[in-house]
Amino acid sequence: MNWIILIIAGLCETGFTFCLGKTKLAVGTEWWLWITGFGLLYVLSAVLLAKATQTIPIGVAYPVWTGIGAVGAVLLGIFVFHEPATFWRMFFLSTLILSIVGLKIVG
Repeated sequence: MNWIILIIAGLCETGFTFCLGKTKLAVGTEWWLWITGFGLLYVLSAVLLAKATQTIPIGVAYPVWTGIGAVGAVLLGIFVFHEPATFWRMFFLSTLILSIVGLKIVG
């Protein structure tokens, strides 16, 4: 169950990076709404991470959490914010994913 919580925590991290990205062009009330979403997802992500580390070692949970957030942020950048999907970006993204899977296997 704590692995599911950890995955949700990582997705919340991806969510708060999305909110942060949306603040770039937002102004006024819209900016405040995105910042509020950022803050709520940030806190939820940290709380869920803390819950997951009750049974998952921190040396595994934290890298998996940040890895899910990093992969999610890169994919959001490519698919939502139209950032380039170069060969090297995809190569290093795949090595990150393989590392996260490796940590899960050995953890």
